[in-house]
This record gives sequence, structure tokens and C-alpha cells, in this order.
Amino acid sequence: MKGSFKAYQDVIKSPGAMSLLLAVVPPRIAYGMITLSIYFKVQQETGSIATAGFATGLSALTGALTTGLRGVAVDRFGIIWPLRIMVPLYAATIFALSLSSERNAMIFIAALTGLLAPPINLSIRPLWKFTVVAERLRTAYALDASSMRAVAVFAPVIATTLSLSVDPDVALRVCSLLMLLGALLMARIHQVKNWQPEPKEVGELPIWRVRGFQLLILEAVVIGFGRGAFEIGIPATGTLAGVPGRVGTVLAIMAAMYVVGGLVAGAMSRKISALRAYRTNYLIWALAAVPLAFTNMDWSIMIAVAIIGFFGGAGQVFYWEITEAIRPKGTAVQTIAWLWAIEGTSAALGITLGGYLAENFSPRFSLSITSASLFIGLLVITLGKRHLKAADRIVESGDETTPPDPAKPM
Repeated sequence: MKGSFKAYQDVIKSPGAMSLLLAVVPPRIAYGMITLSIYFKVQQETGSIATAGFATGLSALTGALTTGLRGVAVDRFGIIWPLRIMVPLYAATIFALSLSSERNAMIFIAALTGLLAPPINLSIRPLWKFTVVAERLRTAYALDASSMRAVAVFAPVIATTLSLSVDPDVALRVCSLLMLLGALLMARIHQVKNWQPEPKEVGELPIWRVRGFQLLILEAVVIGFGRGAFEIGIPATGTLAGVPGRVGTVLAIMAAMYVVGGLVAGAMSRKISALRAYRTNYLIWALAAVPLAFTNMDWSIMIAVAIIGFFGGAGQVFYWEITEAIRPKGTAVQTIAWLWAIEGTSAALGITLGGYLAENFSPRFSLSITSASLFIGLLVITLGKRHLKAADRIVESGDETTPPDPAKPM
């Protein structure tokens, strides 16, 4: 336990680490609020749940489809310029939505919010390699992933409270201001100002031809589909059980345990390779999801999602290590960006099928897709592990870039 605390202390004490963690909180709150803020705005203006759902779904879809392109932009131009262009446009678009009341205009603007979403989370991950020493990179990833998930617990509550107790327009304007605030805070951090895109090495394969990346793409399709089925299966279960109010509690439990799982993974010894830890965690994660389809909207589903959330959070930390190990030079941002884009698009398909199954048969069918997807994902990783062998190594001190002097440019 003492060693675990020391690992996190070392990360927090690293030059620029706390500034990095704190600067991304406002934009992450904005990201966590935007979906419900759009939903309540459109629903209250039109009186239609279907229209509100279409607008929010369109925002999510345009965001997912263009995530990879945003990653390419950062890898090519650095962090500063994409944020300088996209943050003001994104903030202005959200503010414009708060002023709109016509149905088609709101749908169009909602689609633009996804299209113009700044690559905040994508830009932060590669900066940790230049902030902490090699043996603390796993811990830094854990802090970053846990920060994202922690925000996911309370940001929707803020959006709901402002939208229903005050006004949806206020919720949207808060999102806009938070994004601008985050960009201003990030612009002051030396890692952000000095980070330069990696030069591509001559003769290195393009990212789409790297076998390890192709394997992770296949896994992203499978896991994204299962995640989408889960995202519609949980609220459908609560609605059909007559207790929709419990849905928020269930999702909050899962999000909280995701944070705990990530923090535990971050404290694990670097004597365990990322690939080995990922596969072991994956097996337990898949087994833990088996009872999900047989639970009810009571203590049983709360226990199930708590365990799933714990191992899901731990797996995210190892996953980031694997992507860093297998990617070619010059793709520090776009590697994870393309994977998120593919997973998000697949999740949209999972939501569609899961919603159909939940409405016409039972939400249990939707949740069973989630369980099946984890076993298929595990099979993909196991059969293709030779393509991920770069992540099956023990990282020693000095193996990776050590943090630079804050006073010197990177």
C-alpha cells in the first residue's frame, strides 16, 4: 500500500503534472454535460423525445466519425493550433444552440457540436510520456483515465440540474464557458506549449498496415458494439421495470468503480507487462459480465456493474500502454483517435440493435450482447497476441523518454 501511494505521489510531484490534471477538468466537465444539455434543450423546445434523441445521437455520431481526423491534425500540426481553431468554434456553436429554437436549426447545430469537438483528451495522453519517468507512466495513465471517468459521475448531474431547475440554455452556455476556460488553462502549461509532433521514421509502415493496430481495430468494433448495447440496455431495463430513477444510480456506481479500478491498475508493479496484465484482466472482466443479463434493476445489477466497472477501469490503463507500444512513430495522437472513432461508431450500431431487442423482446438480450462482446474481444486479443508482443515487455527506468526540464523546450 505504501508503494502504491508513493507511485501516485511521484506522479503528482512531477513538474507540470498537477497543472495538466487540473487544466483538463473544465473541458471534461463540458464534454460530460453536452449530451444531456443538448437533449433537454431540444426536448423542451420541440416537446419531442424522439427529436431530442435524434439530435443528441447525431452529435455523438459526427463526433465519433471525425475523431480520427482530429488526431491526425494534432500529429501533424501539434496541440496549440488545433485547439486555437476548434475551441472558439466549438464554444460559439454551443452558444448558438442556446439561442436557437427552430427544430431543424437545432438538429443541424447539434451535428456541428460533434464535428467541431476539440481534441482535448486526445492531446493530453501523449504528454504524460514527457511529464513522468518511465516506471510511472502506468500510474500517470491511471490518474488521467480516472479523472475522465470521475467527471462522468457528476457532470451529467450538473447538466440535468441546470437544465431542469434553471434553463437548458444556461446549461449549454456553461458548457461553452468551461471549454474556453480549459483551453486558456492548457495554453499556459509548458508541455502543451512545447510538445512537438514526432517525426516519422523512413520506411516505417503506415498506421493502417501495422498488424497490432489492425488487431485493436477489430477489438474496438466488437467492444464498441457491446458498449452500445449496454448503454441502451440499462435504461431500458429500468424503464420496463418501472424504476427509471435507478438508472442514474446504477451508472454512477459503475463510473465510480471504473475510477477505483483504474487507480488500482496504476499502482501495479511495472514488473508485469501491459499485455499480460491486460489479458488477465480481460478474462476476469468477461467472466464478471456473464451474470449481467440475468440481473434485475435492484441490488443484483448494482453488484454486477460495480465489478464490470472495476475491471473495465483497470483494463483502460493497460490498453493505453499497449497502444503506445505498438504504434509507429509520428502517430502519438491519431492511434487512439482512430480506435475511439471506430469504437464510437460501432457503439452507435450497438445502441440501434440493442434498442430494437429491448423494445421487441427484452433488455436481457441487449445486455447479453455486452457479455458476449467481452469474450469475443478476449478471443481476438488472445489469437492475435503475437502482433502485440511489443507491449509484452517489462519497462525499466530509462527505457522511455524521461520528463524534461520545465525551463527547457521539448
